[in-house]
Amino acid sequence: MSRRLFLLAGLGAGLTATGCSAVDLSAERDGGNLLARLRATGEVRMGFANEAPYGYVDSDGELTGEAPEVAKAVFRRLGVHTFVPALSDFGALIPGLRAGLFDVIAAGMFITPPRCEQILFSDPDYNAPEAVLVRREDVGRFRTLEDFVRDGAARLGLLLGSFEVDIAAGYGVPADRTVTFASQAGGIDGLLAGRADGFLLTAISLRDAMARRPDAAVELTEPFVPVLDGVEQYGAGGFGFRPDQRRLRDAFNAELTGLKRSGELLEIVRPFGFTESEMTDLTADRLCRADPA
Repeated sequence: MSRRLFLLAGLGAGLTATGCSAVDLSAERDGGNLLARLRATGEVRMGFANEAPYGYVDSDGELTGEAPEVAKAVFRRLGVHTFVPALSDFGALIPGLRAGLFDVIAAGMFITPPRCEQILFSDPDYNAPEAVLVRREDVGRFRTLEDFVRDGAARLGLLLGSFEVDIAAGYGVPADRTVTFASQAGGIDGLLAGRADGFLLTAISLRDAMARRPDAAVELTEPFVPVLDGVEQYGAGGFGFRPDQRRLRDAFNAELTGLKRSGELLEIVRPFGFTESEMTDLTADRLCRADPA
């Protein structure tokens, strides 16, 4: 595996990158065969946001985590064996993918209708509930997300560009009482420093963060499945592809389905805290519909 790390920054009005440049996408338009090109070069560029346990760089400088390890297994089956990490802020992943700065998003990204309007998704490889991380001293004050709505002084930390931003808004947390952070680590640092009173993220992500900071005086609220407009919001994550890469997405899906059926998927993600309860038969087609019922 290559240890080259590409930092993508400034994806707003303009798109800039450090150590990484966009590829010419003209040959990929109208469903160009990116899969054939990946097989020819033998390498694939994976966009990730350094959020454990979904996708991060370990102490040896290697890209790992639930999503990258699943993607590696799939791409090996597709004949691609070299994996180039492309580090990005979470909110810059979709713009970076669309700009050709990497070939796939491998970051455990939730599949939602608004995101489906921008990129293609594989079927999900997991489904996880939400939770709020709070300081231990505030456990009695904050037990549910609704407590952050009722408490007029409470500030809720959110990951920039994440689905949790929509959840907080849907539950009625005022925007002026939310604090956005560019990374999972930044959110937890902000919580500990008092810049936020809670940090909303998937329970599995927060449990992993707590395990990495055993001395931190924090507690996790009871995990829950968010309900917006009477509809349960699935926390189901998958892999993102450019809109013209349906051939690559479909090939990826076929191999991912094989990993699910064989049980190999669970064995790949188990070291990152995932269990059989996070495995899912949901499809991207269902999750991309505005009403997934």
